[in-house]
Amino acid sequence: MNKEKAEEFRQLLQEQMDQLLRDADRTVSDMTDEKANFPDPTDRASLESDRNFELRIRDRERKLIAKIREALERIDAGEFGECEDCGEEIGEARLRARPVTTLCIDCKTEQERQEKIG
Repeated sequence: MNKEKAEEFRQLLQEQMDQLLRDADRTVSDMTDEKANFPDPTDRASLESDRNFELRIRDRERKLIAKIREALERIDAGEFGECEDCGEEIGEARLRARPVTTLCIDCKTEQERQEKIG
C-alpha cells in the first residue's frame, strides 16, 4: 500500500478511535452524575438495565479501540493492508468497510467456514 493510502487509513482510524474515546468519556461522566434517585423499584431497575446495556456497548468498543491501535501499529510497520494468513493485499473496499481487518476476504471466508465445521 502506498504512503498516501496508508495515511488516509491512519486518519480514518484515528477519527474512529477519537469518537469512541469521546463516547466512553461521556458514558463515565453520565454514570458519575448521580442525579437520578428513583425510589420506585421499577424505575431503578430500568435505569440499571440501561446502564448495563451501555456498559456492554462500551466493552465492545474498548475491544475495537485495541484493534484500531493494532491497525495503526501495522501502518507504522508498513504491514497495513496485508493478509496475515496468505500475505496477499487486502482489497481497498474491504479495508474501507472494516479498516481493522487482518484477513483478506478469501481467508476470512475460509476461517468462518472452518468455524462452522468445528
